[in-house]
Amino acid sequence: MRRKLVAGNWKMHGSRASSAELLAGIAAARPYDCDVVVCVPFPYLSEAAVALAGSEVRWGAQDCSAFEQGAYTGEVSVLMLADFGCRNVIVGHSERRQYHAESDQLVADKAKVALARGITPIVCVGETLAQREAGETEAVVKRQLSAVIHTLGHCASEMVVAYEPVWAIGTGRTATPEQAQAVHALLRAQLRAATPQADHMRLLYGGSVKADNAATLFAQPDIDGGLIGGASLKASDFVAICRAAH
Repeated sequence: MRRKLVAGNWKMHGSRASSAELLAGIAAARPYDCDVVVCVPFPYLSEAAVALAGSEVRWGAQDCSAFEQGAYTGEVSVLMLADFGCRNVIVGHSERRQYHAESDQLVADKAKVALARGITPIVCVGETLAQREAGETEAVVKRQLSAVIHTLGHCASEMVVAYEPVWAIGTGRTATPEQAQAVHALLRAQLRAATPQADHMRLLYGGSVKADNAATLFAQPDIDGGLIGGASLKASDFVAICRAAH
């Protein structure tokens, strides 16, 4: 039985005051029956580390550099993330792919450098609305995941995969449980061909997950939790989603 994982992606939201309030609300709702991680903006990693110290709630980042150090102005390395006690890092989110032109190979390289420093990457894959309507969903997500599997090799089983249909992120539209499960089953099959540990790997769904649809989504056989965007910015909503994961 795979233990559920709920990861909050705060994106570029918050202030020191609002972050402290949100972290306190999440910590106060312990214990959880699932694994919980909050991926906060870089400047608030220290606050997260302090607020969540000694709890089972983990903290992580929303991106990392593919390089460990050097003259890469504006970048943040996995060494820095590890220094703050980060346990997870999101790589390949569709917003990074779209707005920063991140390629499948760059995403794979980031996942590899994260794992090398003991940080578990949450690797995002997903299709746009145009790609879904053109019947390209399978080809797109398999191509995105294939690059990571090939780059990680025997370590592929150590990543977490998140399926986020781009058309459902922040739009209020959500893939039906059946649609989400179909893609998750496809990804699981692809992983089975690459690693004997595929059935122990956690596959998350993301895309307008809310308290009122989380339980139905998480009940699907190949959905092992969620990567939560907007609903992770309000403690009560995020906690309710975590309660649905058991």
